[in-house]
Amino acid sequence: MVRANGLLHHVQRLPHAPAVAPHPRPPTVVFLHGAFIDSLASFYFTLGPHFADAGFDVLMYDLRGHGRSERPPTGYTLEDFTDDLAALLDTLDVGEPVHLLGNSFGGTVALDFAVHHPERTACVTVVESGPATRGWAATMAGALHQATGSRSEEEALAWFVAEYGSLASTRQGDELHDAHIARLGRAAGRLIATTSIARDIPDGRTLTDDQLRALDRPVLLINGQGGLVAEETARLTDLLPRCDVVVVPGQKHSVLVEDAERVGTIALDWAKGQLPLAGDRAGGIA
Repeated sequence: MVRANGLLHHVQRLPHAPAVAPHPRPPTVVFLHGAFIDSLASFYFTLGPHFADAGFDVLMYDLRGHGRSERPPTGYTLEDFTDDLAALLDTLDVGEPVHLLGNSFGGTVALDFAVHHPERTACVTVVESGPATRGWAATMAGALHQATGSRSEEEALAWFVAEYGSLASTRQGDELHDAHIARLGRAAGRLIATTSIARDIPDGRTLTDDQLRALDRPVLLINGQGGLVAEETARLTDLLPRCDVVVVPGQKHSVLVEDAERVGTIALDWAKGQLPLAGDRAGGIA
């Protein structure tokens, strides 16, 4: 447990495998999970060990309010999450530019951090995600109103499970999977009921097109073929000066956990190719 930005955060670190380090000073990869139903476990049991085995120092943590991290009643704007990351890097004495890998809302945090802290960012991989724009904020506000609104807790849970199954997962109808999603939905309901997160996330700061055009760090967008961000991805490829896109066939928004092997291969191969170049540009990982 690490105190940073006034809160206790649950942190897990996996040291690099020395024999296969891809660089004399192995880069740090920071994994950022999604909101509401997610935690660092999504990376601990998927991509994290593979990056460590390939010679990267791995840093994972539960976002505020999630997993085993502290859950304050308020303070869930995007800038709060970004400030947490900056403070954690300071507290853990991570001074070199880091590779950021974020899933869903974690990708939004990663892009916000890269825009506001480019000197601390080597490159960014986002899985089924995009930046916090005004359009994104409006979509989030609408979705969170649907999940909360005037529904009872049972009605909200039923709506969440049905919505997640149809829009995010390729495994709807799988009894074990649906039971797992129901458990996650109950946890998300408690988070929403006991904090201001559903109001704070849509009300946080947003990024302008000019800010995105100015982001000179390499960015990789990994999307599910049937995911939620295809329209935003098309716009980002026109805005971001250094942007690659990979689409995983047959997957939806939950591509990270439902095809972790393929996502891991894509992300790791790209990171190996980008980090030395990004480090040279960002102040020298070498």
